[in-house]
Amino acid sequence: MQFELTKEYLDTLRDAVYRNDEPALLELVNDLHPADIAEVMDELGPDEALVLYKVMDADRASDVLMHLEEDSRENFLALLTPKEIAEQFIDHLDSDDAADMISELSDDQREQVIAQIEDRQQARDIVDLLHYEEETAGGLMAKELIKVDVNWTVSKAVKEMRKQAEQIEHVYTVYVVDENDLLLGRLQLKKMLLNPIRAKIADIYDPKIRSVQVDEDQVEVANIMEKYDLVALPVIDETGRLLGRITIDDVVDVIKEEAEKDYALASGISGNVESTDSIYVLTRARLPWLLIGLFGGILGARVIELYEGDLQLYPEMAFFIPLIAAMGGNVGVQSSAIIVQGLANNSMGLTGIWSKLKKEFSVALLNGAVCAVLIFTYNYFFNDSLALAYTVSLALFCVVLVAALFGTFVPLVLDKYEIDPALATGPFITTVNDVLGLFIYFLIGHLLYIS
Repeated sequence: MQFELTKEYLDTLRDAVYRNDEPALLELVNDLHPADIAEVMDELGPDEALVLYKVMDADRASDVLMHLEEDSRENFLALLTPKEIAEQFIDHLDSDDAADMISELSDDQREQVIAQIEDRQQARDIVDLLHYEEETAGGLMAKELIKVDVNWTVSKAVKEMRKQAEQIEHVYTVYVVDENDLLLGRLQLKKMLLNPIRAKIADIYDPKIRSVQVDEDQVEVANIMEKYDLVALPVIDETGRLLGRITIDDVVDVIKEEAEKDYALASGISGNVESTDSIYVLTRARLPWLLIGLFGGILGARVIELYEGDLQLYPEMAFFIPLIAAMGGNVGVQSSAIIVQGLANNSMGLTGIWSKLKKEFSVALLNGAVCAVLIFTYNYFFNDSLALAYTVSLALFCVVLVAALFGTFVPLVLDKYEIDPALATGPFITTVNDVLGLFIYFLIGHLLYIS
């Protein structure tokens, strides 16, 4: 059953925290998943969270800490000494999670925490991971894995695997390397069980294995694992040496982060911001796109001013300005969203691009024709001017076509210049199509209706 956080539960928990009632606290959280406990912790103050953490064992507390929101985790860690952070949390985390946590600390705290880690091999692994860029395969990978030498026998491989497995929570794949740690392939457990203990690993391992280089972008890593249904992916350096592995839980986090980032861009918010950020940070992320909208509005006003004389002669044209602007913006966003989706999941090869363009143009023709007929019918029955009906209908048809083509080309151009194409689904495409739509409307009106 899914856990539901209620006010009554929080009140009971806070009461137990206030009384420092360890048995009551354990009873309240023992049956909860670490993610559920983290949800509870986010509702508590740092001091209250500290009391609850002290009653949990170190492994469970570490799992909970990694599920906390970043701000809550930062506030909580500020209450602990470097020695407490190292002994109570870092020592019980995989190297990738430990590196992520340490990277959130200040430079001074980071050095002090690393100095307090008793397992020096773990400390070296964490320091190594901290050198990689955050949004690369190296920034995602964990050092913990199981590997066997290609020259070993099955008997020796099993003994070594048992030693390595003590440090790993989940075993997904057994990797095969040579004496220089170059990745050669993977070893299926079934083959180990079915072959004699004296059999050589070289004779039974599978050389077919997918891997990524340590500097590969995290989005590409996520695409590879999603495309080939992988639960773990080995990471190698430029020489092919095995460095670590990326597991599916890390990739899920990447997919979620990218989706949130794209949604923010499409909504007109630049940068990685949270609702808990300061007013200055939120304003800095939103204001540039509002200024783009403001500039677009000024251009739209200038277009209307350009045809002010026509509007004075035929003021009824003004009634359809909102319609033209809204249709252009909506059609552009729809077309760009389809292209951005295709670029995001790598489903657009060379033939895919032309196929998408052809399809979007065909859809725009049909949609434009339907909308043009409907608005013509409306004007025919509810307006006296047949010229106005023709003008609005033809303008709307052209605006739909132009907006669809513009919405299709813009994300392709942005992607070519390595700019996030999700920008094309936001205020930029809407603003530009508003201005283009108004210009087309008044130009056609001037040529057909006014003349």
